[in-house]
Amino acid sequence: MPIYIHHDEPVFHLKGGNTSYVLAYTPTGLLAHLYWGPALSDQPLLSLISHADRRFTPDLRAVDFQGCREQMPCEFPSLGTGDFRLPAIEVLHADGSSVVDFRYISSRIIPGKPALEGLPAVYAEDGDGAETLEIFLEDAPSRLRVCLLYTVFPASDALMRSVRLENAGVRAVRIERMASASVDIGRSSFDTITLSGSWGRERRIDRTPLRPGTFSIESARGVSSHQFSPFIALADHDANETSGSVFALSFVYSGNFFAEASVEQFGTTRLHMGINPRDFSWLLESGETFQAPEVVMVHSASGLRGLSKTFHALYGKRLARGSWRDRERPILVNNWEATYFDFNQEKITDIARAASRVGIETLVLDDGWFGHRDKDDSSLGDWVADRRKLPDGLDGLARRINYLGLTFGLWFEPEMVSPDSDLYRAHPDWCIHVSGRLRTEMRNQLVLDFSRSEVRDHIVAALSSVLESAPIAYVKWDMNRGLTEVGSAALAPGRQRETAHRYCLGVYEVMERVTSRFPKVLFESCSSGGARFDAGLMYYMPQAWTSDDMDPLERLKIQWSTSLVFPASMIGTHVGTSPNHTTHRTLPLKTRGAVAMSGAFGYELDLSRQTEEDLAAMRVQVAFFRAVRTIVQFGDFYRLVSPYSSDEAAWSFVSPDKRESFAVYVRVRHEPNAPVVTLRLAGLDSGSMYHVVEGFDDGLAMARGTGFVMGGDLLMKAGMVVPCLSGDMQCALWRLRVSTG
Repeated sequence: MPIYIHHDEPVFHLKGGNTSYVLAYTPTGLLAHLYWGPALSDQPLLSLISHADRRFTPDLRAVDFQGCREQMPCEFPSLGTGDFRLPAIEVLHADGSSVVDFRYISSRIIPGKPALEGLPAVYAEDGDGAETLEIFLEDAPSRLRVCLLYTVFPASDALMRSVRLENAGVRAVRIERMASASVDIGRSSFDTITLSGSWGRERRIDRTPLRPGTFSIESARGVSSHQFSPFIALADHDANETSGSVFALSFVYSGNFFAEASVEQFGTTRLHMGINPRDFSWLLESGETFQAPEVVMVHSASGLRGLSKTFHALYGKRLARGSWRDRERPILVNNWEATYFDFNQEKITDIARAASRVGIETLVLDDGWFGHRDKDDSSLGDWVADRRKLPDGLDGLARRINYLGLTFGLWFEPEMVSPDSDLYRAHPDWCIHVSGRLRTEMRNQLVLDFSRSEVRDHIVAALSSVLESAPIAYVKWDMNRGLTEVGSAALAPGRQRETAHRYCLGVYEVMERVTSRFPKVLFESCSSGGARFDAGLMYYMPQAWTSDDMDPLERLKIQWSTSLVFPASMIGTHVGTSPNHTTHRTLPLKTRGAVAMSGAFGYELDLSRQTEEDLAAMRVQVAFFRAVRTIVQFGDFYRLVSPYSSDEAAWSFVSPDKRESFAVYVRVRHEPNAPVVTLRLAGLDSGSMYHVVEGFDDGLAMARGTGFVMGGDLLMKAGMVVPCLSGDMQCALWRLRVSTG
């Protein structure tokens, strides 16, 4: 039983895996946070309340913090009653005031995990043993009622939190700020870890010491953004991959967000995450409720590796859904960097023919197949095949591809409309806009107003028509710009600041309807690369395009940092053209392949124009990846050597039974007469002997007995010697299997 209520004291103890989370309510109903960290035994816990050696500091058991709320570690802090720190909630009452004072009313434990209406969230299945604690609070004068939801799995170090606000009063209120999770930690000796960047260099690790004041990250672009991922962690200053304490929050949401860590005068830290209050408000009428998105909170006492292990297990098995959750992802070729808009039916068939020779399993036709789209200035919204390029239509092309032994995939950008399109000419008010103001075009396109039901219905019908017209097995769902002039022609003046959140809810509804209608299709999320690589989208689509930058040098950092939160099965990785189209670097095919074999693997280049030598090398790569695909996508991931700290990088994947492993080492910059490099592996069975083969081996070399045999303890403690690598961006890779000889 992961949730305990102490009947002899007003304490709730949530215990999952190796972590405990403890909160309590005072005699007058204030809700206090007591503890979050390594698991505690089930014992009286009220003594956990923080005390400071100052005369005016009250005792939770004797005094109720009245008049000195900023001394109290609050669980759901509000505004206007003496807590001068950042609040979790701000509302505007009809009389113009903002004061709320939420007090404990009741609580209950329910088995499993209830769904959040209209929102993605972690889910529980029968047999998981999950429990959810609901704590009900009320602000008596306004009759605003809060339900705080906490879900725990008995074997996981993750805690799922969200907030539901109900207006049980007679007058409307306006929500101005709503954090989905707030926690007060009794110290501030932390580094913050965030994932920042831009297009082409998404989710770079930023680590900096926490200082007095407020550290914050946000997106106000309408999407979770290239610039900041909806993730924040507080780590001990000396925490590393394998040791130290780390506290992390991940937002299961795809729109505007904020995350804050605030250090106050007594050296404690308040950590918040929720919908960005900038340009947000929500009018809550009498009798209505507002459900905030979910935050996943993870504590690790074993460094960043422990943190990632918890996130990977949870997101891979209890966030991703559907028939593809547990299935190997197909090896694909995408034509975008091969042709851009300049293709026809014969060209795509030629690429498919070469892909078939290599052993690739799926061809994905990217942008340019619809309307009259010869460049990016028209036709978004007109989802009808361009018969100039595809005289046999999508069905004819798909059947050609199928005949060659590949499944067929297709690119859409359903949330967008081109001003030069039949859809826009028929419905110019269907885009997000503010009446009387300029409609800013980015990439020659506008954003459809998914807050409107008629827009959502139209898009669902249009996509369904295409997906029913041909044997389409894969969909790449793109979204290539942020939201500007954020307003809706369908909302009243007093509700215009609800538009961005309603848009996000509308996107979720459309995705739910389409993916449910076509359960056998593998959907991949994309947003100019990684602008919407977040946990919210993974609920609908089990993988995402990680970045438009396929340069393996750049991908070393992008994929490394993305793996802090997301498992390899969710990370789209392709072998790109050389010279690279983003950085213009010329890079070896072996290294491009090795780096791309860390997720959902594929190619994005013109296979029909490759040399026979390169096609032969790709054939070997594809055969090798098929041999290790299950380990990569569903095994345990280990970061071994960080590209952030040296001119090298290494990582490995290990099967759950520890019988097989796949490891990669990359030397970024050649060093003449360099010292011998020894690579220590991780996650192996220390008592087993492993047969090790270096290079792209699909099993034949292992079957012939080439390579060497080495014990798991030696591989992890002493390591194996990396072959001499000559030149920049060179790599070595190994396949390991428990020796039977």
